[in-house]
Amino acid sequence: MSKFRKKTKVKQDIPTSSMPDVVFMLLFFFMVTTELRKTAVDVMQRIPQATQLRKLQRKSLVTNLYIGEPKKSEQFGTEPKIQAEDVFIEANDIILWVNREKDKLPENEREQLTVALKVDAEAKRGIIADVETQLRKANARKILYSTLQKSDKR
Repeated sequence: MSKFRKKTKVKQDIPTSSMPDVVFMLLFFFMVTTELRKTAVDVMQRIPQATQLRKLQRKSLVTNLYIGEPKKSEQFGTEPKIQAEDVFIEANDIILWVNREKDKLPENEREQLTVALKVDAEAKRGIIADVETQLRKANARKILYSTLQKSDKR
């Protein structure tokens, strides 16, 4: 009688030689597509505090204007400036800026644009009044003043 040999079991390992390639492709993809910060704020931001706040429903309809003293005072001076996105603008340029921001939105949402004013607590009222006047002329009537929530510590 002849002896029959048993077949040896075949190992079915998962090939992992391409695993580092896949990991680095995913890492590179997320590094390229992630947007960390849209604008770099170049004005001082000591935001005032408030007791009654309301949360926004649609943040995609909000655009920011920063008002305050420039951080680089030797280059831009010490007078409060208006910053829209990454550039300083004058009060007269606000109408053009609002129209550009409205053009970025779909046509049915253009009238719902909300301008969030992030104003330094030490800024003078005159520049804020100028900005509000220009926003009225540009038909941007929804204005939001950004604040921090006041803590109830006494």
